[in-house]
Amino acid sequence: MPETLEQMTTPGARPEFDEPDAPAPSRTRVFSTGYPKGGIINAPVSAEMAGVGASQAPDTELSWFGINWEIKALLPIACVLLGGMLLFLLATLSWRDPERHLVLLVAGAGAVAICGALLVVLTYTVQRPMVELQQKIAQLGRGDLSASVSFAHRNDEIGDLGRNFNQMVVQLRESREEIERLHRTQMSRAEHFATLGEMATGLAHEIRNPLAGIAGVIEIIGRDLPTTSPAREVVKDVRQEIARINHIVTDLLQTARPHPPKVGKSDLNVTIEHAVMLARQQALARGVEISLHKEPSLPEVEHDSDQIHQVMLNLLLNALQAIDRKGKVDVKLSQKNLSAVVEVTDNGRGIPPENLPNIFRPFYTTKGDGTGLGLSLARRIVEDHQGRIDVASTVGKGTMFAVVLPLQRTAPPTGPAS
Repeated sequence: MPETLEQMTTPGARPEFDEPDAPAPSRTRVFSTGYPKGGIINAPVSAEMAGVGASQAPDTELSWFGINWEIKALLPIACVLLGGMLLFLLATLSWRDPERHLVLLVAGAGAVAICGALLVVLTYTVQRPMVELQQKIAQLGRGDLSASVSFAHRNDEIGDLGRNFNQMVVQLRESREEIERLHRTQMSRAEHFATLGEMATGLAHEIRNPLAGIAGVIEIIGRDLPTTSPAREVVKDVRQEIARINHIVTDLLQTARPHPPKVGKSDLNVTIEHAVMLARQQALARGVEISLHKEPSLPEVEHDSDQIHQVMLNLLLNALQAIDRKGKVDVKLSQKNLSAVVEVTDNGRGIPPENLPNIFRPFYTTKGDGTGLGLSLARRIVEDHQGRIDVASTVGKGTMFAVVLPLQRTAPPTGPAS
């Protein structure tokens, strides 16, 4: 019996597909095409947790942080000197006035001189490096990565700050050079793949024409053969191989030249039921049971029924191929907030974690007879419907694909009127 999504993820808490940030347990790996970088989801931080520190930041010290740093540095020293003056004043109450006034004047002048000397030292040792650092940071902000500070040679904390800043700038410069190199490489590969795509599309068109002629000839030969001829089995195999080649060529053309979906409101239950009916023909031959759980209360969904039918048929055939023994495939429709969800769950071999981020890449396949275009085409179709595909898999226990489609598509942004 295949695990449900609740069993394959966190026990007792079914994740909401409209909020794809539920942490995945250690034994089950989760992947979603809705994430920009398309990585494996382990333990994403929730928005509530991310905002705790910012919401609880103290505001009571803002006025203190707004005071000039020289005042904050001299204030403790001035307090100490003032306290010393008061104590000295109390200690000299018994002295005669001329002597007492002279000593107090000298002590006051000394305190002022100490504060002035400290201010000069702090200005030279702290303020000048900080001003220079601010200027270099502004230079970095303008994109100039040749900035460096001159106080990095000092053997104190300010010098450590300067050395760390210069090292950071060097690392930023090296990172930018690496990014530019990778960008040039990716652009070159993109142009190369675009050329290969055009060649593959042209070849696919050229292959289909003679393939149709071969299929016609084989059909005529098959009709003319006697019923007892052993060559009939060979003709049957040839027909299957021709159909397989035609399927590969069709997938290649659809991947290279995608057609926009013809979206209209219709019952998603009917679309999925039609795909399940076709897949059951192959499921019976494999001894696999496919069960369908429709959602009668699901409103009409804006979708291209032919394209979504193609997506579901591909997911069902993949589920059948993942089952090595007699097993079961569950198809369940549901509604999550403003989205319709179609779950396809099998109890097959599962997908290894290292393969999970690659299953939607074109031409990536772990099957000997596969083309690797099925899931790539399914992802493109679903994303054209403004949806996504979530995958949860446990090796040895099964895989769950969830196709998430909005009940109503949002209008594409329009440019300014000319």
